[in-house]
Amino acid sequence: QVQLAESGGGLVQAGGSLRLSCTASGSIVRINYMGWYRHAPGKQRELVAAIPSGGDTNYGDSVKGRFTISRGNAKNTVFLQMDSLKPEERAVYYCNAAITTDWGREYDFWGQGTEVTVSS
Repeated sequence: QVQLAESGGGLVQAGGSLRLSCTASGSIVRINYMGWYRHAPGKQRELVAAIPSGGDTNYGDSVKGRFTISRGNAKNTVFLQMDSLKPEERAVYYCNAAITTDWGREYDFWGQGTEVTVSS
């Protein structure tokens, strides 16, 4: 079994910053992809940022230039640095990972979500 544990959400004023973290643990053979999605009230879930193993980072258009995704040295952790936050970016942020487990197949995993609230 694999678990994704997120942290770092909270309340911040508009224009402020937050840093989200997600750590994968369990029966991991290889992490092929890690990313962040968000789900705001009344909206569809959207990609925020992604970082494939060995590939280029990918950002949603609305966060380019303000958010930065990175992997930790241990490669089982992904960070999302969010700067210049806007009130409309209030949402639950979810960590997502595509992981090859010791069952020999790749599976898609999701964290439990961490809430980000941006006050105006």
